[in-house]
Amino acid sequence: MLIKFIIKRIIILIPVLFGITILLFIIARIMPGDPVRMMINPALRPELQDAAVAAMETRLGLDRPIVEQYFRWLGNFLFAGEFGYSSFFNRPVAEVIGRPLMNTIILNICVNVVYLAIALPVGIKMAVKRGSLYDNAWQIFSLSVFSLPAFFLALTLIFIFAVNLGWFPIGGMPNTLFYEGFDLLLQWVRHLALPVATLVIISLASAIRYIRNAMIDALGQDYIRTARSKGLSEKVVIYSHAFRNALIPISTIIVLTLFAVFAGSPITEQVFSYNGIGRLLIQSMIARDRMLIIALLTFFAIVNVVAVLVADIVYGLVDPRVKLK
Repeated sequence: MLIKFIIKRIIILIPVLFGITILLFIIARIMPGDPVRMMINPALRPELQDAAVAAMETRLGLDRPIVEQYFRWLGNFLFAGEFGYSSFFNRPVAEVIGRPLMNTIILNICVNVVYLAIALPVGIKMAVKRGSLYDNAWQIFSLSVFSLPAFFLALTLIFIFAVNLGWFPIGGMPNTLFYEGFDLLLQWVRHLALPVATLVIISLASAIRYIRNAMIDALGQDYIRTARSKGLSEKVVIYSHAFRNALIPISTIIVLTLFAVFAGSPITEQVFSYNGIGRLLIQSMIARDRMLIIALLTFFAIVNVVAVLVADIVYGLVDPRVKLK
């Protein structure tokens, strides 16, 4: 049943991804500017520049009809793992994406570990102590942070902990040339501290309220009153009964959050000069690097589609009332 469900969903999602790539390719092609001309030496004489541009377009296949360009790009993407050539970095797109993707994964794994370690116990305790000072304080925190721009929170943390206290670097990446072993790990911790704190605080704003509401709904069910009437301890009632059922809606949010590890955090990465794919996307858009933009957005689309598929599967596995048909 599960395999059949997955196959059916994949068959449905294939034309969706196909349509997304067509739309991205068309939008990238009609963007203003000439990225090929940016690849040419500006010191060349005008007549030589035109010849160099024409030669580069022929080399990259940009002188062919857009339909032919699309299917050529799609074939290289599907069968050779090639995403085209970056006009800004003058390198294949696959080489450009590699290191930033790994950096984004490292950043977001740290964010997800800290975020889940805080969000789950806080959200559960908010529901258990509904209406208390603890609950109200976290709700005020949630509402305050939810309306706070990410760049403002990042700059505030930089000003307090990097500029005034000097505990952490303002931004950038660890220098792997001068550190190794434990010293390199320590440098990673120092450089990751503020970006991780920024993303965790922003993620908590909505997550704790979602977990709180799911737990409140579970605690109000008849089976909870039955469990308490049997003399079960409050800890068993909360974690063995209420939380297991509250996990049904929460699981979807958790899965989508975990898959967001590949999407990057453009604003946060840009503020902290962190070399991730979110910052790379901003750079590619500023430089009008069409092939890099197409590759990154296609990658994000695939990740989101897979995340939704996995979330549906997990939801069906967690909730026995849902049939994977």
